[in-house]
Amino acid sequence: MNDLIIYGLTFLAVIITGAAQAFITSAYKKYSEVANTKGMSGATAARKILDENGLSNVKVTEVSGYLSDHYDPSAKEIRLSSSNFNGKSIAGLSVAAHECGHAIQDKENYTFLRLRASLVPLVNFSSYAGYLAITIGCLTGLIGIVKIGILLECVILLFQVVTLPVEIDASSRALKEVEKYNLLSSSEHEKGKTVLKAAALTYVASVASTLIQILRLIFMFRRNDRD
Repeated sequence: MNDLIIYGLTFLAVIITGAAQAFITSAYKKYSEVANTKGMSGATAARKILDENGLSNVKVTEVSGYLSDHYDPSAKEIRLSSSNFNGKSIAGLSVAAHECGHAIQDKENYTFLRLRASLVPLVNFSSYAGYLAITIGCLTGLIGIVKIGILLECVILLFQVVTLPVEIDASSRALKEVEKYNLLSSSEHEKGKTVLKAAALTYVASVASTLIQILRLIFMFRRNDRD
């Protein structure tokens, strides 16, 4: 019975992750091919939002990669992938506005953003040490090490749970900024909202997937412990 549960949880994690990734890829691809009526690039939109919010000190730069867009709070810099930096699509503008949402959070000392930042060093350690501890524990039969590995995986889950409100709030701020400064038309606003909702879904899926993986590890641990 335990084996069936373990296989079922593994399959469920794969399905959830794959479905979420397919949704965001589909939504982004669809609206990255639709130009916004303002003819505004992601870089221009980001600069507009930042300046209007008193964030002229935050730079907007171009980076390589696909959907590699992010805000770096330590460098006070929004980094947009080339297609979103230069492109004038609905998707590109929406993604740029989302990253501006993070910059505004930083300015306002948004609690969950600060909490997430404080967890980064621990998460970086846990992401490497967690499965290493589990592997060593399983190979050596040292159950205590397995338990430590599972606890380290729980740190990653905590980080993802904290990330959820950060990303959802950034998207909410982005939509308000886009509407406030009329960066998209009313019909385009809904399309931009779809892109941002799809992006948020990937974080929900990450939480669900990690939780399932931890449950799978617990069932495996209990099975091996009985053996």
